[in-house]
Amino acid sequence: MFRRLTVDQYHQMIQTGILADGEAVELLEGYLVNKTAHNNPHCLGVQWLGERLHILGLSGWVVLAQLPITLADSEPEPDGCLARGDDRTYLTRHPGPGDVGLVVEVADSSLAFDRIHKGRIYAREGIPSYWIVNVADRLIEVYTNPDLAADPPAYHTRTDYHPGDTVPIVLDGQPTGSIAVADLIP
Repeated sequence: MFRRLTVDQYHQMIQTGILADGEAVELLEGYLVNKTAHNNPHCLGVQWLGERLHILGLSGWVVLAQLPITLADSEPEPDGCLARGDDRTYLTRHPGPGDVGLVVEVADSSLAFDRIHKGRIYAREGIPSYWIVNVADRLIEVYTNPDLAADPPAYHTRTDYHPGDTVPIVLDGQPTGSIAVADLIP
């Protein structure tokens, strides 16, 4: 039999040392899930993503890479995230759904999992924009217009961007910059 954990129980497990700092698990829909191992294309994709987001210098938004965001029943660690605030905003807590403008997963072997499971989790929380850097197919999948009432929750809109395209970054409904697909695909 499986037992689901709350986010608070998960935090207690970390604080008491039951889960070691940096252990390769994350809380998804109440379950501890092993994170996938990172191959070279994934590692480069995460590095390039962080660099390109930092270069944009978006005022009022902080770039987070592979750090937790706290949701109702999950604490995923997306490969990239833009959250409201600055580098001191999250000293005592992780960003929540109302803080997050964009989450990004770099997907190679985890593509199906990121599309189905992470997409459902992010849509349920109303995260306005979810990107998948699809390494295998050399494109970026951009999901927008989350439908929290759908069963299961999902994004209404998917737009694919290919090498030669630029992906617009939209925060609070306003275009704030863009990144070339070729700059994110290893």
